[in-house]
Amino acid sequence: MADFSLKGMGVALVTPFKADKTIDFEALERLLDFHLQSGTDFLVVLGTTAETATLTHDECNQIVRFVVAHVGEKLPIVVGLGGNDTMALVEELKSFDLEGVHSLLSVTPFYTRPSQEGLYQHFKAVCEASPLPIVLYNVPARTGVNMTADTTLRIARDCKNVIGIKEAHCDMNQVKELI
Repeated sequence: MADFSLKGMGVALVTPFKADKTIDFEALERLLDFHLQSGTDFLVVLGTTAETATLTHDECNQIVRFVVAHVGEKLPIVVGLGGNDTMALVEELKSFDLEGVHSLLSVTPFYTRPSQEGLYQHFKAVCEASPLPIVLYNVPARTGVNMTADTTLRIARDCKNVIGIKEAHCDMNQVKELI
């Protein structure tokens, strides 16, 4: 796999659907072509805007395989893989076809609202299982838990494959601590 960097403008792709609720791969192809021609610097596949929580494991794999086949090495591809069950997520990492993917975006566990130590242990296990670099994703308004700057920095220090964070907390002091 070619060297890559996640800088510039990344776009979180939507998942287009047909009227029968199946994935519209023709529309997805047009969307990918648009981004290939528009100066997008990297793609995020299976993020929140992709309605990932409503997709089956097989559908997620199909989407990733389609995007990788269509985009190739033209743009870095980041795939969202997260969940509130750490061990299930570790198993998913082992079974998911990540060939051609450059990095993973992994959200804090949702609903269960783990402690800061719980968040640390979750991401430590995910990072140890991941064959790819990881971008942490903190979005407390959606998950119900905020990963503090101290926890984020601890994870980044201890897990060498953490390459960044998508920080969606509205507290600018927390953002400043990370910078």
